[in-house]
Amino acid sequence: MQISTAYLFDRAATQMSNATNALSKSQAQIATGKQILNASDAPDQAAAIARLQATIGRQDSYNKALDTLQGRLDLESTTLTSASDVLVRIKELTVQVNNGTQGTVSRAAIATEIKGLRDQLLSLANTRDTSGNYIFSGSKVGTPAFQADAQGAVSYAGDQTRMNVPIGDQRAIPLNRPGSSAFVRVVRTDQQGHASGVGFFQSVDDLVASINSNDKAGMQRGLTEVDALHSGVVLAQADAGTSMKVIEQQGTILGDTNITLKSALSKAQDLDMTTAITDMQKQMTALEAAQASFAKISQLSLFKYLG
Repeated sequence: MQISTAYLFDRAATQMSNATNALSKSQAQIATGKQILNASDAPDQAAAIARLQATIGRQDSYNKALDTLQGRLDLESTTLTSASDVLVRIKELTVQVNNGTQGTVSRAAIATEIKGLRDQLLSLANTRDTSGNYIFSGSKVGTPAFQADAQGAVSYAGDQTRMNVPIGDQRAIPLNRPGSSAFVRVVRTDQQGHASGVGFFQSVDDLVASINSNDKAGMQRGLTEVDALHSGVVLAQADAGTSMKVIEQQGTILGDTNITLKSALSKAQDLDMTTAITDMQKQMTALEAAQASFAKISQLSLFKYLG
């Protein structure tokens, strides 16, 4: 079998090229710390890495949503706690004015205090978040939740929309609470037995009017209605607390899931430096051997053996 000098040169050159490419790839992997430099090197592994990165990205967005929700619910809970405290004080004053021992002056003083507490409740109901949005206006965040008309009667000006925020692939919780579900209407029955809904602030205003006019039936009715108003705020406060508990639990779940996903991503993506350096050293030895072999082959010539 005859082997041409050209064949020997081509084979040696191919060996050196392969060794050089392998060494360059190892050096690039070590420089980046990644197993895969181009998706074409390992399509299946690259696809798995892309899926893991996308999943981790979604988890990060859920965590950001949890932070936003936590801040919103903290503000909502604090506001409702303050409103509950105010209503407790109104109830105490209403009990006092209903005991039949109050004179004109003391009743006027109680009515004045309740009117001031009512204004405080209105301010709480129109609380804004750090972005300036009204937290109890539903989706109409730029509109005060409760507004007074020309006669001073206050009514709800928001809507009933609750904006749900995803906190997991299959889970979402509301970002906001309509004011009408916290500062609730009460059902009032007149002497003819007709029932009608009365707004939160209208109920308090009617109580103040009854105290000022010494309307005993109105004051007694006001005591019952204050209980209902307080119950509505307390229920909303409990619901906010439940949502905060859900956020806490979901945060734990997302944290555990992220650890698992990042571990899987690291296994699929990150380079084993010890193994890579060992392989690179082997490739450097192989390249040096190929270069030495080529140097000897390049010196071979028939003319060296003639003459």
